[in-house]
Amino acid sequence: MFEPEDKPMGDATLKALTEKSNELQDLNSQVEELEMELGKLKASTRELSEITIPNMLSELGLSEITLKDGCKINTATYYSARITEENREEAFEWLDSNGFSDIIKNTVSISFGRNEDESAKKLVHTLDTDGYTTAQKKWVEPMTLKAFVREQVEKGSDLPLETFNVYIGQKTKVIKK
Repeated sequence: MFEPEDKPMGDATLKALTEKSNELQDLNSQVEELEMELGKLKASTRELSEITIPNMLSELGLSEITLKDGCKINTATYYSARITEENREEAFEWLDSNGFSDIIKNTVSISFGRNEDESAKKLVHTLDTDGYTTAQKKWVEPMTLKAFVREQVEKGSDLPLETFNVYIGQKTKVIKK
Protein backbone atom coordinates (compact mmCIF):
# COMPACT_ATOMS: atom_id res chain seq x y z
CA MET A 1 0.00 0.00 0.00
CA PHE A 2 1.25 3.41 -0.94
CA GLU A 3 0.43 6.41 1.18
CA PRO A 4 -0.55 9.50 -0.77
CA GLU A 5 2.74 11.26 -0.28
CA ASP A 6 4.00 13.90 -2.56
CA LYS A 7 6.86 11.79 -3.94
CA PRO A 8 7.66 12.56 -7.56
CA MET A 9 7.21 9.64 -9.97
CA GLY A 10 7.81 10.98 -13.43
CA ASP A 11 5.35 13.80 -14.13
CA ALA A 12 2.90 12.55 -11.49
CA THR A 13 2.93 12.21 -7.73
CA LEU A 14 1.20 9.58 -5.61
CA LYS A 15 -0.83 12.32 -3.97
CA ALA A 16 -2.00 13.66 -7.36
CA LEU A 17 -2.79 10.13 -8.54
CA THR A 18 -4.86 9.50 -5.40
CA GLU A 19 -6.74 12.77 -5.90
CA LYS A 20 -7.56 11.91 -9.52
CA SER A 21 -8.65 8.42 -8.51
CA ASN A 22 -10.99 9.89 -5.88
CA GLU A 23 -12.30 12.40 -8.43
CA LEU A 24 -13.04 9.55 -10.85
CA GLN A 25 -14.90 7.61 -8.15
CA ASP A 26 -16.95 10.72 -7.30
CA LEU A 27 -17.82 11.29 -10.95
CA ASN A 28 -18.81 7.63 -11.38
CA SER A 29 -21.10 7.95 -8.34
CA GLN A 30 -22.68 11.11 -9.77
CA VAL A 31 -23.24 9.39 -13.13
CA GLU A 32 -24.93 6.43 -11.39
CA GLU A 33 -27.19 8.77 -9.40
CA LEU A 34 -28.14 10.74 -12.52
CA GLU A 35 -28.84 7.52 -14.47
CA MET A 36 -31.13 6.34 -11.65
CA GLU A 37 -32.91 9.71 -11.66
CA LEU A 38 -33.21 9.57 -15.46
CA GLY A 39 -34.74 6.10 -15.16
CA LYS A 40 -37.32 7.44 -12.69
CA LEU A 41 -38.13 10.38 -14.99
CA LYS A 42 -38.55 8.05 -17.97
CA ALA A 43 -40.87 5.80 -15.93
CA SER A 44 -42.97 8.82 -14.89
CA THR A 45 -43.08 10.04 -18.50
CA ARG A 46 -44.17 6.60 -19.69
CA GLU A 47 -46.89 6.45 -16.99
CA LEU A 48 -48.30 9.84 -18.04
CA SER A 49 -47.97 9.22 -21.77
CA GLU A 50 -49.23 5.64 -21.93
CA ILE A 51 -51.72 5.40 -19.05
CA THR A 52 -52.79 8.57 -17.23
CA ILE A 53 -53.47 10.96 -20.14
CA PRO A 54 -55.00 8.31 -22.47
CA ASN A 55 -57.32 7.25 -19.62
CA MET A 56 -58.32 10.86 -18.95
CA LEU A 57 -59.05 11.51 -22.62
CA SER A 58 -61.02 8.27 -22.79
CA GLU A 59 -63.10 9.25 -19.75
CA LEU A 60 -63.89 12.52 -21.52
CA GLY A 61 -64.80 10.61 -24.68
CA LEU A 62 -61.98 12.23 -26.65
CA SER A 63 -59.05 11.00 -28.67
CA GLU A 64 -57.59 14.48 -29.10
CA ILE A 65 -58.14 18.02 -27.89
CA THR A 66 -56.76 21.47 -28.55
CA LEU A 67 -56.34 23.54 -25.42
CA LYS A 68 -56.86 27.28 -24.99
CA ASP A 69 -53.12 27.92 -25.28
CA GLY A 70 -53.06 26.17 -28.67
CA CYS A 71 -51.44 22.93 -27.45
CA LYS A 72 -52.87 19.91 -29.20
CA ILE A 73 -53.02 16.66 -27.23
CA ASN A 74 -53.78 13.35 -28.89
CA THR A 75 -53.24 9.67 -28.33
CA ALA A 76 -52.39 7.01 -30.83
CA THR A 77 -52.29 3.25 -30.55
CA TYR A 78 -48.89 1.64 -30.81
CA TYR A 79 -47.90 -1.98 -31.15
CA SER A 80 -44.92 -3.88 -29.90
CA ALA A 81 -44.08 -7.50 -30.73
CA ARG A 82 -41.12 -9.80 -30.29
CA ILE A 83 -40.37 -13.42 -31.07
CA THR A 84 -38.41 -14.92 -28.18
CA GLU A 85 -36.22 -18.02 -28.35
CA GLU A 86 -38.84 -19.92 -26.32
CA ASN A 87 -41.62 -19.04 -28.79
CA ARG A 88 -39.51 -19.13 -31.96
CA GLU A 89 -40.67 -22.47 -33.40
CA GLU A 90 -44.31 -21.91 -32.41
CA ALA A 91 -44.28 -18.43 -34.00
CA PHE A 92 -42.69 -19.66 -37.24
CA GLU A 93 -45.10 -22.61 -37.40
CA TRP A 94 -48.06 -20.26 -36.94
CA LEU A 95 -46.76 -17.92 -39.65
CA ASP A 96 -46.17 -20.87 -42.03
CA SER A 97 -49.52 -22.53 -41.44
CA ASN A 98 -51.43 -19.25 -41.80
CA GLY A 99 -49.84 -18.19 -45.07
CA PHE A 100 -47.44 -15.59 -43.70
CA SER A 101 -44.13 -17.39 -44.15
CA ASP A 102 -43.07 -14.67 -46.58
CA ILE A 103 -42.17 -12.37 -43.65
CA ILE A 104 -39.69 -14.94 -42.26
CA LYS A 105 -36.11 -14.28 -43.30
CA ASN A 106 -33.76 -17.24 -43.69
CA THR A 107 -29.98 -16.91 -43.92
CA VAL A 108 -27.46 -19.65 -44.76
CA SER A 109 -24.21 -17.77 -45.32
CA ILE A 110 -26.13 -15.91 -48.00
CA SER A 111 -29.33 -13.95 -47.49
CA PHE A 112 -32.65 -15.40 -48.58
CA GLY A 113 -35.60 -13.06 -48.91
CA ARG A 114 -39.32 -13.50 -48.84
CA ASN A 115 -40.77 -16.73 -50.23
CA GLU A 116 -37.34 -18.39 -50.40
CA ASP A 117 -37.60 -20.74 -47.39
CA GLU A 118 -37.70 -23.90 -49.50
CA SER A 119 -34.55 -22.93 -51.42
CA ALA A 120 -32.76 -22.28 -48.13
CA LYS A 121 -33.81 -25.66 -46.73
CA LYS A 122 -32.61 -27.43 -49.88
CA LEU A 123 -29.26 -25.65 -49.83
CA VAL A 124 -28.71 -26.47 -46.13
CA HIS A 125 -29.63 -30.11 -46.79
CA THR A 126 -27.31 -30.29 -49.78
CA LEU A 127 -24.44 -28.67 -47.87
CA ASP A 128 -25.01 -30.93 -44.83
CA THR A 129 -25.09 -34.00 -47.09
CA ASP A 130 -21.83 -32.90 -48.71
CA GLY A 131 -20.22 -32.62 -45.25
CA TYR A 132 -20.19 -28.85 -44.86
CA THR A 133 -21.01 -27.25 -41.53
CA THR A 134 -23.75 -24.69 -41.97
CA ALA A 135 -25.15 -21.92 -39.84
CA GLN A 136 -28.74 -21.10 -40.56
CA LYS A 137 -30.56 -18.08 -39.16
CA LYS A 138 -34.29 -17.54 -39.44
CA TRP A 139 -35.91 -14.37 -38.19
CA VAL A 140 -38.53 -11.74 -38.85
CA GLU A 141 -37.29 -8.16 -39.08
CA PRO A 142 -38.56 -6.24 -35.99
CA MET A 143 -40.25 -3.46 -37.99
CA THR A 144 -41.84 -6.03 -40.33
CA LEU A 145 -43.17 -7.95 -37.32
CA LYS A 146 -44.54 -4.77 -35.74
CA ALA A 147 -46.33 -3.77 -38.97
CA PHE A 148 -47.63 -7.33 -39.45
CA VAL A 149 -49.02 -7.46 -35.90
CA ARG A 150 -50.69 -4.04 -36.26
CA GLU A 151 -52.29 -5.14 -39.54
CA GLN A 152 -53.52 -8.46 -38.13
CA VAL A 153 -54.92 -6.92 -34.92
CA GLU A 154 -56.68 -4.14 -36.83
CA LYS A 155 -58.19 -6.75 -39.19
CA GLY A 156 -59.41 -8.70 -36.17
CA SER A 157 -57.57 -11.88 -37.18
CA ASP A 158 -56.93 -14.69 -34.71
CA LEU A 159 -53.26 -13.84 -34.05
CA PRO A 160 -51.83 -15.64 -30.97
CA LEU A 161 -50.74 -12.54 -29.04
CA GLU A 162 -48.70 -14.43 -26.42
CA THR A 163 -46.70 -16.30 -29.06
CA PHE A 164 -45.59 -12.99 -30.55
CA ASN A 165 -45.30 -11.17 -27.19
CA VAL A 166 -47.68 -8.50 -28.42
CA TYR A 167 -48.22 -5.35 -26.39
CA ILE A 168 -50.78 -2.82 -27.51
CA GLY A 169 -50.77 0.55 -25.82
CA GLN A 170 -51.58 4.20 -26.21
CA LYS A 171 -49.04 6.99 -26.48
CA THR A 172 -49.75 10.64 -25.92
CA LYS A 173 -48.41 13.30 -28.20
CA VAL A 174 -48.40 16.96 -27.17
CA ILE A 175 -47.92 19.41 -30.02
CA LYS A 176 -47.12 22.93 -28.91
CA LYS A 177 -48.66 25.87 -30.72
